Amino acid sequence: MSDPRFDKLAKLLVEYSTRLKRNETVLIEVFDAPDEIAIALLRAARAVGAIPFVQLQHARVSRELALEASERQLNLTAIHELARMKRMNAYIAVRGSHNITEMSDVPPEQMKLLAKKMRPVTDQRVKKTKWVVLRWPTASMAQQAGMSTEAFENFYFDVCTLDYRKLLPGMKALKALMEKTERVEIKGPGTDLRFSIKGISAIVCGGDRNIPDGEVFSCPVKDSVQGHVTFNAPTIYQGTSFDSIRLEFRDGKIVNATSNQTDKLNEILDSDAGARYIGEFSLGFNPYVLEPMRDILFDEKIAGSFHFTPGQAYEEADNGNRSQVHWDMVCIQRPEYGGGEIYFDGKLVRRDGEFLPKQLKSLNRSAFAPSGARRR
Repeated sequence: MSDPRFDKLAKLLVEYSTRLKRNETVLIEVFDAPDEIAIALLRAARAVGAIPFVQLQHARVSRELALEASERQLNLTAIHELARMKRMNAYIAVRGSHNITEMSDVPPEQMKLLAKKMRPVTDQRVKKTKWVVLRWPTASMAQQAGMSTEAFENFYFDVCTLDYRKLLPGMKALKALMEKTERVEIKGPGTDLRFSIKGISAIVCGGDRNIPDGEVFSCPVKDSVQGHVTFNAPTIYQGTSFDSIRLEFRDGKIVNATSNQTDKLNEILDSDAGARYIGEFSLGFNPYVLEPMRDILFDEKIAGSFHFTPGQAYEEADNGNRSQVHWDMVCIQRPEYGGGEIYFDGKLVRRDGEFLPKQLKSLNRSAFAPSGARRR
């Protein structure tokens, strides 16, 4: 049975996030999500005159393929998928999974090979199409969030259909401030971090790439990062759960890394030369996303958080770092998580997760007037 919330979400993804136009091609990839959302997206794309294509994916099948995929097989797969992606003007991915650790027993060398071979497809999608990616609510996600399935679904649709236009003035002001900034300092429990973002663009993320959204990101000058940082949000990477990650930096490079899975953490950071350098720095402020749930598309937008990303830099905010790794690690600085401060060129701009400059206060939870959303 169709749910009107599916149609509302599909309309937002087609008309706002990807701004599809008549005769534009769009690849809709649906991973372990109901047929009904694929159908809603098909109808929304056709309603604006676009030409939709659909591919259905399943995590268990993907795992089985990955387990013993040969280099030749992956070369052929990448050629096929790259040729298709080059024909697309837009890309919409809806990613659901009943088991977020489905890939955890795929050997690391296989995951590394897969990431390397599929990188050209990802680069084509990210750099050459209008794209948006979102999760799909499942019982396992509700469990991660500590919520009932129904409550989580309500939360999900409230967050994902947020009117991001309300955040745009504050996001544009934050972008302008970051692009004027040279030195950034971040302080908090287990964190004393210093780096430069001089000359690197800041990018507004207001619902046109990821859903949910609500961040502005830049990137440290590659060799400028000094100090240490402790991340208080749990994370999953390559199917493995990590807690209490602590990184130490010298001249931009991660020289010491610990967590509850220290060996696995360092194995990932040793994937290539760029994995021990940072490729993104971002401030998150979605007013409805408050607690971590080991799902990075939600967690990196948590109100009052920042994330720091070992690995690949984005072309839009580029410090030249290249890696097959891109791992967003999140620290929440609201008072209940220990607080913290962020300084731009010596001036305090955020304390305990709340922006202080007048032009940025519209990004604070306390200033945002939610339209009845069930907060978490």
